[in-house]
Amino acid sequence: MPNVSMDVHLPVTAQQLWDVVGNFGGMPKWHPAVESSELEDGGHKRTLNLMGGGKIVETLEHVADDEWTYSYAIVDSPLPVANYKATMKVHQNEDGTCRFEWSSDFAAAGAPEQSAVDAIQGIYQAGFDNLRKMFGG
Repeated sequence: MPNVSMDVHLPVTAQQLWDVVGNFGGMPKWHPAVESSELEDGGHKRTLNLMGGGKIVETLEHVADDEWTYSYAIVDSPLPVANYKATMKVHQNEDGTCRFEWSSDFAAAGAPEQSAVDAIQGIYQAGFDNLRKMFGG
């Protein structure tokens, strides 16, 4: 089962970053591929409407605001993955900056394994690049 784990260092505190990325419905504010997000089931299910069309439906599996982390699963998506589970975690660095880690495990579906890995890495990198534009670094 493939996995992807990537991170980015940003020149803001963990709490400042968590205020942006920690909102399960707030992905359109920081990820350039997401046009809008709709929450259902008391905020535990989100539908991400993608730029150019397409939707990803995800469920919130675990959240710990005091630890700056949440985990989610993809229920339905056009991505070449199945059984996708991911975690977002913000780490506070001693120098006052932070590190944002985004990791996942999944199975390739309808595409070679490397294509699935490349797709997920591209999504993470697009988010990281936009966060760098927002916060510097």
